[in-house]
Amino acid sequence: MILVTGGAGFIGSNIVAALNDSGRADVVVCDFLGDEGKWRNLAKRQLADVVPPAELMDWLKGRKLDAIIHMGAISETTATDGDLVIETNFRLSMRLLDWCTANGVPLIYASSAATYGDGDEGFVDDNSLAALKSLRPMNLYGWSKSLFDLAVAERVAEKHKMPPHWAGLKFFNVFGPNEYHKGAMMSVLAKRFDDVKSGRKVQLFKSHRDGIADGDQRRDFIYVDDVVRVVMWLLASPKINGIYNVGTGHARSFKDLIVSAYGALGAKPNIEYVDMPEQIRGSYQYFTQASVDRLLGAGYNGGFTSLEDAVGAYVKNFLNQPDRYR
Repeated sequence: MILVTGGAGFIGSNIVAALNDSGRADVVVCDFLGDEGKWRNLAKRQLADVVPPAELMDWLKGRKLDAIIHMGAISETTATDGDLVIETNFRLSMRLLDWCTANGVPLIYASSAATYGDGDEGFVDDNSLAALKSLRPMNLYGWSKSLFDLAVAERVAEKHKMPPHWAGLKFFNVFGPNEYHKGAMMSVLAKRFDDVKSGRKVQLFKSHRDGIADGDQRRDFIYVDDVVRVVMWLLASPKINGIYNVGTGHARSFKDLIVSAYGALGAKPNIEYVDMPEQIRGSYQYFTQASVDRLLGAGYNGGFTSLEDAVGAYVKNFLNQPDRYR
């Protein structure tokens, strides 16, 4: 069996799909399903069990697993309940790390590019304890992820016992099918697609920084299929351990993203630039770009989908279909 925490979520459900497609029906999901239709992310999948997070540690007793893929977290960058975020994102992760270490089970877990904070020091995934300690996340979510990275790095530095195979993945701006339950945390493309399709103006932020054009704020957008390909490669690469950036290594603008969506529909772009709210202007990031040299140096050669091709696939195969789910 293989366990995917957060398996009904965005990235997790896409990993579950890939495991099913690889021939595995012995996939267990740990997640909250709630009452907002999140189950639809798994409606086409075959599962061995669905375990509520509160029951997970009891469920694990006496189990033999091939791996745990730990994607479960409170991922809202606007989260404010510190106790809940730390319990969910840090303390549960520590319990799973201890369990995997004691039982000799591989652990692949989701970290985040949010650990880098404002990015002024760059986005190089240095695994050293000193480098990780120097990071200053800007929000509670990023801090909770950074705490776990530090705990992992401390154990490695002190040569404590670890799972036989482990990896942390710092995801950048992931977009793709099954993100629809995320509300305000959905990608800009998912949020604005109905406007694109209907011909309404799509609003993007003006720039409030000299030398940067309106809509030219840039992110390392990565299609979820590329993320899943990295996870599946790691599952098949038991000698690869470490914390790695998962992005394309190429920053693109929000304007590029939306223009690509219009292009996928054969429509003329209709974009309006609006003032950025004053309360976020001081902390708004204008540029993120993953350094992926360590991932490539570890042997990953699965490549990354271009923004235009990724947007085209997302629009044509999902967003513009009656059934948007994978």
